[in-house]
Amino acid sequence: MLPWTRAPRAPRARTTLAALLLAVAAVAAPTATAAAAAPTATVTSRGWNDYSCKPSAAHPRPVVLVHGTFGNSVDNWLVLAPYLVSRGYCVYSLDYGRLPGVPFFNGLGPIGESAGQLAVFVDKVLASTGAPKADLVGHSQGGMMPNYYLKFLGGGPKVNALVGIAPDNHGTTLLGLTKLLPYFPGAEDLLDAGAPGLADQVAGSPFVTKLNSVPDTVPGVHYTVIATRYDEVVTPYRTQFLNGPDVHNVLLQDLCPVDLSEHVLIGTTDKIAYHEVANALDPAHATPTTCASVLG
Repeated sequence: MLPWTRAPRAPRARTTLAALLLAVAAVAAPTATAAAAAPTATVTSRGWNDYSCKPSAAHPRPVVLVHGTFGNSVDNWLVLAPYLVSRGYCVYSLDYGRLPGVPFFNGLGPIGESAGQLAVFVDKVLASTGAPKADLVGHSQGGMMPNYYLKFLGGGPKVNALVGIAPDNHGTTLLGLTKLLPYFPGAEDLLDAGAPGLADQVAGSPFVTKLNSVPDTVPGVHYTVIATRYDEVVTPYRTQFLNGPDVHNVLLQDLCPVDLSEHVLIGTTDKIAYHEVANALDPAHATPTTCASVLG
């Protein structure tokens, strides 16, 4: 049983819980460092991670999909990856943030190291496709972590656009993160060993403080943030939005008021959100996103 599953009753209690998670994370960090060197799984399901794919003139950049906390390179993208492949994109996905001995659930290692794994993967994709830049699309932690790559690991010149679906760009609450657990049976037991990737996402953590110590955006990169009013994990939902000269912040319910997707569904099944992703990847041919976009 996780020690933080009961709601705190005061700010002091919230601080204590956050400190507890950070302490657990510190114990687990050395093993997570070793996991950073683990090879990335290759996924060829439904036409993505096809290293023979060459970008077309219509879609000249490969798309790299970055899963969220507890996610992996397959399950997070069973709908979005084929959606983009069918539209003519070369699509790739990676596994990052693995902990030793923890199968299936990724995104739990230190986020700075995960960003380094993303950097290696982007270089691999660019070398394979011959493209000078990639577009990144990420869900939850996968929408936030790439910004560390852009800001601190030299990723800016290699990336044209970053599309974040429900990203925790400015951190979130500890209890918000634990609300993911019911979606991933067995994850709670695994976290007893420590999960630096969770600790890093707590608002006010050293990682979030560093991430936001510089402006939200990097010049030359086009940013899109797609959020839902019903997000129960990254709260308040408006903290997901970025500030900058080349930012498009989108609230899903402004596009389709009856869309009830929450944090998990917006990234894994919501075709209204995916239509907005397609618009962000090809703004020259963007079409209005409405409730009818679910049929696309």
